[in-house]
Amino acid sequence: SGILFNHESPRRGLEFVTRKISHGVAKIYLKLADHLVLGNLDAKRDWGFAGDYVKAMWMMLQQERPDDFVVATGENHSVAEFVEEAFKVIGIVSWKKYVKISKDFFRPAEVDFLVGDASRARKILGWKPTVNFSQLVEMMVQADIELLKKNSS
Repeated sequence: SGILFNHESPRRGLEFVTRKISHGVAKIYLKLADHLVLGNLDAKRDWGFAGDYVKAMWMMLQQERPDDFVVATGENHSVAEFVEEAFKVIGIVSWKKYVKISKDFFRPAEVDFLVGDASRARKILGWKPTVNFSQLVEMMVQADIELLKKNSS
């Protein structure tokens, strides 16, 4: 079986923080909004590209015997880092004035730090992520900019 850590893409639902950020930053870029409301910026996650994780699952299915594999990047990034990277995509370095914090978006049982060890998948399957954190964030922000442009025309 596959134990998949957070896997993201432009197709992720808006209820998830990564997509909420990419969509919100795209709206700010297109002057459709002037701020973004988020919760805990200190939460840390192991975010990877969903397409890479699909490849890992396919590779698991090619094995002669079923086995357990962790699929993760092995990197840890905070929500604040995701926000910072997203604003960099649109040329904004001083992003804090565009972000408001609301306790309504804090999770009552927040796990502060999540990171996976995919060394077994790397060793046995030969799998490794091809999209890094910055590329993932850029992909998501650019996709939301294009989506919002398309929907507003």
